[in-house]
Order: sequence, then structure tokens, then C-alpha cells
Amino acid sequence: MSEAALIYSTWPDGDTAAKAASALLDEKLIACANIFPAGRSIYVWDGAVKDEAETVMMVKTTAGCAARVRDRLLTLHPYDTPCVLGIDLKRTQSSSAFTHWIRETIAR
Repeated sequence: MSEAALIYSTWPDGDTAAKAASALLDEKLIACANIFPAGRSIYVWDGAVKDEAETVMMVKTTAGCAARVRDRLLTLHPYDTPCVLGIDLKRTQSSSAFTHWIRETIAR
């Protein structure tokens, strides 16, 4: 396990994702958000297959802040059942300089 955490979520559009990312940055819960506006989600909802455009956001935080980031994303999100997934990171597969930057950025 690393000191860093990655949280993946999908959003209805880039503006909504950017507002959430800005709130998390202002609250010093994340060091960075990557927003990918050209996503396409194909999924089952209420028994029907849906095919919709969505925006993907991945945020970098510390392992210690991950639960608060998750809870905050759930509060900020417009969907009833948003996709918010924490991804465990392995220290041996992460850049120690980058995870140090994440910790230092959030600590400010």
C-alpha cells in the first residue's frame, strides 16, 4: 500500500466535474484532478441498457484523506448513485517523488 490514493468517478459533464475538483482543491483534500471529457458509458440501469456521454475524473489524494474525498464527492455529485471508486495503490508501483508531492500539496 502507498500513502497515496486514486479515486475514479464519472460525471455528467466537464463543468460539473471541474466544480467538484475545485471544491476538493479548495478544501485541501486532493493534490490534483484529471478530467477526461470524452467518455462514453454503456451500462444497465433500471433493467435497460444505457449508452451515454460522461466525463471521467480521477483525483489524487493521500490514503488518509481518501474516505473524506469519497464522502465529499458523494455530496457534490448530481447522480443518485454516482460512480466513486477508490483504487488501492502499491508503493512499489508508484513514483515516490510524486506521492511525496501529493502529501506536501495537501499538507499546505
